[in-house]
Amino acid sequence: MNSTSQQPPTHATLTAILRTIPLFASLPPEDIDALSRLIEIRSFPKNRTILHEADTSNYMYLVLAGKVRVVQNGANGTEQVLAIHRKGAFFGEMALLDGRTSPATLIAHEDATVGLIDRPAFNSQILTNDRMLRQIIAVLCARLRESWFLMKLSRFGSAEQKIRGVLKYLGTQYGVDDSRGKILTIKLTHRIVAGYASVSRETVSRILSRFSRDGEIELLTSRRMLLKPTLFHNPPFL
Repeated sequence: MNSTSQQPPTHATLTAILRTIPLFASLPPEDIDALSRLIEIRSFPKNRTILHEADTSNYMYLVLAGKVRVVQNGANGTEQVLAIHRKGAFFGEMALLDGRTSPATLIAHEDATVGLIDRPAFNSQILTNDRMLRQIIAVLCARLRESWFLMKLSRFGSAEQKIRGVLKYLGTQYGVDDSRGKILTIKLTHRIVAGYASVSRETVSRILSRFSRDGEIELLTSRRMLLKPTLFHNPPFL
């Protein structure tokens, strides 16, 4: 696992970040302080691999800054995006619970800082706290629903249906309401859309260009995208 030499957050900054993460928000200050001293901080530049599948049984990870994406790499080098996690998200708890690796790779979607919690700290600080266990259960349920969506998406017949479904899903997860529709708060590349929809990047480029000409989406600066109401008036509406 490689990281950059970017300056890690101070202890005070880290404890402040932990208080904003729902998993830890219910902890008293002394517990947050104790937990923060057990977290290892690493920073990664955009598109750098944070961990491979073989590493996933060793740590629970917290996104402290930036965004990361979870992918599965196909035999032909394609990348299927399973999820994009932003600041405050955590992952890896399943591997610490059952001791098995996760069949996915974690990559910095943009410059990102993550916190690592190893198994002893997880067992002593998290498994013994009822509030955090309930929060973990809630997150696992949300991820199960996301998996159901991806399964449903795979059954769509055409590439256009798949891409329209992906955009609707991303609008639900990362969209901010605007008078013109929803603005995605993540930087969205054609490669990312292709990874979600399991189609080629060239297909995504062609269909998104048509959506743009038809007034269903608008490409904004910094790879942001505006999803207009007409996009959702066409099937599939998940």
